[in-house]
Amino acid sequence: MRITCPNCGERDRREFYYQGDAVALSRPAPDAGLEAWDDYLHNRENPAGDTRDLWFHEAGCGAWVVVTRNTATHAVLDTALAERSPR
Repeated sequence: MRITCPNCGERDRREFYYQGDAVALSRPAPDAGLEAWDDYLHNRENPAGDTRDLWFHEAGCGAWVVVTRNTATHAVLDTALAERSPR
């Protein structure tokens, strides 16, 4: 699988560290309550299809990248810097 880093261009996925679902960018407010925090910390979807994932460009520029990809085909549909990605 090839991932296009917004800073470095197209690279092999082995340059990146997979962090998981980009839901980590949608943190609940500190006073959101236990149920919201429990859901945020422990529950993840496992869809077959398009997902948004966080990848760290470990062997490159050190950027956090949100990768939109299809889990069934492994096709990378879009990439964006996490700091500029919509929450």
